[in-house]
Amino acid sequence: MFRGKLLSFLKQSYRRGELCFPGKLAALSTPRAFYSLLGSLRRKEWVVYSKPPFGGPQHVLKYLARYTHRVAISNGRLISLENGQVRFRWRDSRHNNRSSTMRLEATEFIRRFLLHVLPAGFVKIRHFGLLGNRNRRQALERCRMYLHSVTTDIGALLDEPQRSALNRSCPQCRSGTLHVIARSGQRVGATAMACAARIDSS
Repeated sequence: MFRGKLLSFLKQSYRRGELCFPGKLAALSTPRAFYSLLGSLRRKEWVVYSKPPFGGPQHVLKYLARYTHRVAISNGRLISLENGQVRFRWRDSRHNNRSSTMRLEATEFIRRFLLHVLPAGFVKIRHFGLLGNRNRRQALERCRMYLHSVTTDIGALLDEPQRSALNRSCPQCRSGTLHVIARSGQRVGATAMACAARIDSS
């Protein structure tokens, strides 16, 4: 069906004079050559791969986040640091993803980790279209206007301790921002904070 629909659209576009044949395709501009090509394509077996769509925006974001926001190795795979050697878990893809452990000198471990860090001037995520940097604000405002959408202040979704933690400076270095890394307790409870001064100041 895909083959038939596509070839039919090409045939209609050719009859209306909507197709152009630049460079090496110039020979296909004659009716005989063009319809001969369509005939050969119709006799071929097309293999079309299609998959069910994602279950909504949340599933798309969750899928993409695995690739855009993960680091080279997660903390859960680190086992120990002893005598200048790092021991961690890894999956052996050559043997059915069997879980194994490896030891590396700390300097070699850091060298391999830094291979996954983008060079200066490179960005991991580039935005295009409505989210392009040049006119993102105006484009999003127009989208919200047409969709009758109202922006939500993230602060309204947080409780008071969470709001105060958003912009909490590090008491030690004064140049970094404290980030919540863990919470305990049923309501507010205790909060573990970590300073990311090097990240925030760079």
